[in-house]
Amino acid sequence: MNITALAAELAGGHPDTGAYDADAATAADQLNTVNRTLNRASMSGSEVLNAVNAAEWIGLTDAGRQTVWDIVHLGTLNPFGVEATLLIEVFGGGSATITALAAARKDDVSRAVELGLGFVYAGHIQNARM
Repeated sequence: MNITALAAELAGGHPDTGAYDADAATAADQLNTVNRTLNRASMSGSEVLNAVNAAEWIGLTDAGRQTVWDIVHLGTLNPFGVEATLLIEVFGGGSATITALAAARKDDVSRAVELGLGFVYAGHIQNARM
């Protein structure tokens, strides 16, 4: 546990909900509550393929299908890189597939996870406030 980082967070407050409670257990709960999102650094081709809307897949041209196959077979994909741009070009920005991919490329996390602290216990809070 990075007590210095935790102390700084406790002093500054949660970016969305503000000051942490004076009670250590409640403050730990506030830090561990899943209420933030993080951009994922990578996704597998399988995750991308699972987000493809079946009706939209059927409506693609052969060239569009080949582009999708080429992308998902890269292995590890950057969900914010050129792969995303190509998929938007193939499916269209407002498509169900792109909407599903936009959601899949983010993870719901707690503030503690966002800060790299892992799970925070009341004892950690007490140590950070000393």
